[in-house]
Amino acid sequence: MNFRKHHAPEEPEINLIPFIDVLLVVLIFLMLTTTYSRLTELKINLPAANAQAASARPKELQVLVSADGRYMVNQRVLDGRNVEAIAAGLNAEAGTARDVVVVVRADASATHQSVINVMDAARRVGLTQLTFATQGQSGSTATPATSSGQ
Repeated sequence: MNFRKHHAPEEPEINLIPFIDVLLVVLIFLMLTTTYSRLTELKINLPAANAQAASARPKELQVLVSADGRYMVNQRVLDGRNVEAIAAGLNAEAGTARDVVVVVRADASATHQSVINVMDAARRVGLTQLTFATQGQSGSTATPATSSGQ
C-alpha cells in the first residue's frame, strides 16, 4: 500500500531584489554619464549682487575698467591697456603699502580679459587683496566677492 500524499509542486517565486539592484545600478550609471545641455541655455546678466556694503574698509585702490578696455586707478586714467601699464599705475598709487585692497569696478560689458589683466597686474605688484564691486539690486554699490591670496 502506498500511503504517501501527493504534494502539489511548489509555485515558483520570482525574487525581485536582484532585479531592483540591477535597475538601480543602471539608473546611477545613466545619471552620472548624462550630459546636461542646460548649460548652453543659461542667460547671465553680470554684474549684480544683493549684498550690504562694507562699513569699515582698509585703504583701497579703485580700478575702473570701461567697456572698451580703458583703465583708471583712483580716478587717474592709465595710458596703456596692457598688464605692465596697469601694474605701473597700481604701484604708483599704492606706494610701499602692500596691505591695500584693490577694488575692481568693471563695466558689465567689459571683457573678462580686461578684468584678468587687472588681477594679473595686482599680483605682479604684490597686492594680494582683491575685491569686485557690483551694483546692488537697489542701486547701491556693494563689494561682496573678496579674494585674498596669490
